[in-house]
Amino acid sequence: MPHRSFLSCRPRLCLIPPSVKPGFTYGHGVVMIAFERTMGSWSLLASRWQVHPGRGGEGMNTLQAVARILKTEGVEWIACFPSNNLIEAVAKEGIRPIMFRQERGALMAADGYSRLHNRKKFGVVITQGGPGSENSMGGLAQAFSDNVPILYLPGGPAIAQHSVRPNFSAVRTYQTVSTYAEVLWKADMAASVMRRAFHRLRNGRPGPVIVEIPADVGTQEVSEAALTYQPPKRFPQAPSLSDVKDAVRLLLSAKKPLIWSGMGTLMAEASAELRELAELTEIPVYCTMPGKSGFDERHPLALGAGSSSTGLHARRWIQECDVLLALGSSLTRTSYGQPIPPGKIMLHNTESLEDINKDYDIAVGLPGDTKLTIQMLIDEVKAQIGENGRRGKTTVAAEIAEIKQKWLAEWMPLLHSDEVPINTYRVIGELERTLDKEHSIVTHDAGAPRDTIMPFYTATVPHSYIGWGKTTHLGYGIPLMIGAKLARPDKFCLNFMGDGAFGMSGLDIETSVRAGAPITTIVLNNGDMATYPGGYPTARQMFAVTRMTGDYAKIAEGLGAVGITITRPEEIAPALQKAQRLNAEGKTVLLDIHSNLEARRSRFDEGAGG
Repeated sequence: MPHRSFLSCRPRLCLIPPSVKPGFTYGHGVVMIAFERTMGSWSLLASRWQVHPGRGGEGMNTLQAVARILKTEGVEWIACFPSNNLIEAVAKEGIRPIMFRQERGALMAADGYSRLHNRKKFGVVITQGGPGSENSMGGLAQAFSDNVPILYLPGGPAIAQHSVRPNFSAVRTYQTVSTYAEVLWKADMAASVMRRAFHRLRNGRPGPVIVEIPADVGTQEVSEAALTYQPPKRFPQAPSLSDVKDAVRLLLSAKKPLIWSGMGTLMAEASAELRELAELTEIPVYCTMPGKSGFDERHPLALGAGSSSTGLHARRWIQECDVLLALGSSLTRTSYGQPIPPGKIMLHNTESLEDINKDYDIAVGLPGDTKLTIQMLIDEVKAQIGENGRRGKTTVAAEIAEIKQKWLAEWMPLLHSDEVPINTYRVIGELERTLDKEHSIVTHDAGAPRDTIMPFYTATVPHSYIGWGKTTHLGYGIPLMIGAKLARPDKFCLNFMGDGAFGMSGLDIETSVRAGAPITTIVLNNGDMATYPGGYPTARQMFAVTRMTGDYAKIAEGLGAVGITITRPEEIAPALQKAQRLNAEGKTVLLDIHSNLEARRSRFDEGAGG
């Protein structure tokens, strides 16, 4: 009789990573291949990588199949809270589960992780059904508004109860804050549903993808015929050549053009191409808040970035430009970004076709991958005006430098202020002067921290700053930085937040400690909600409605981190240096900075509103 050998006795699922080739062994044993030896030679029993049972003929249920698929997709860890049998299934596959202190934090960490991987790896979140799904709204909404691809795998009620009140359906409820949502109704749908999920994560408009697994489906056995899975690929699209020609013609004929760069530039890894296009045409580059760090802000053609606050040089160019080329941006009107005045000729590149003409009249649409689009624009510019373009033929860089210098001069006293309590801008100035930008990742939190730091912190390399916020959830910064640290453990990861924001996610300082993902948190401890008093002066004056106090350094110590209290400006830089050393040693740090209520923002009358 022929001798048969099975290379794995694990539950039977044929997982085919893109690089796998038929052979006797493969990697870590994720793929199971059966061979038959006859007359001294081996032949493959599994035609077209079909699956054969392992020893004992054991089966695989839906949760095991999903866990195995996550493993072959390269998932290394998942964020979770508090209970779902899928957590155990992924752990058995060697995927690390990290428990957050609440569901929203888990989703925020997945967001931070995904942002740094540019659609090559994805943050994955597992929660229980019912209250776990219900508590996930905030994290999903923020990732959706910022177009961040994350995979959310909530439990769900049993099929017979799925549409029965008051059972909660994540798919039905969260259609409006996801790019794709599907219920895994049958065990044999596991591979096909997960294939569609990862296809949507890699292609089209990025955003949360939801796969809800009903309780009874999770334990059902998957039939052998339904177990083949191959990871879907990314299929980047490009705009038409005729549209590219039209766009370049308009761009080169403009009197004062502007490049408006969004997060799509970062996700497409197109910073080098963006720089080449800017230098070739000598057109200045402004980055949106999510796009901050896509263009080196030290570059002579850089206008920096902005939220509702920005630099004078940026605001001046946005106001006065006649042609605006948006690259990798949804061009969404938002109160947390710079408004674009009417009357501009708009050229719009985005991966999401439905964003073109959504908020602005677009003269030329350039739907497609931002890297491919910029490469086509560069080629067409060279075809129309020569290989050297306009290098050295304009005074644009000098104009930018003059306006920027004048603007910064007005803010230097605050950035070097010796006030006590400490001025918020002095903290930002010390960050600017102390951090190694190329080896750091910085983010803001919602409200005053966002609008004070955005114009003044210089982002130098891609993802050295994470800008976020179209729904601006307070407390996003701590879990976001945990996800960033898990993605880039070699970086110093710092979030800049207020005391109001700390109350929303402060307990995840303990998650940072427990997960071995050391981050540094700056809390601006001014005992008040700095952004909001203008909205209700009577409530504030009569009832102290915005007053909140706390010893946040002590809280951090109680959560296993190092807490440092700072009361004088000269203590900031040494504390930042100490935090960097402690993070490198694996210790999470919180800097409790006793700060003032700083109301001044770098805003301009013509830029107000949204």
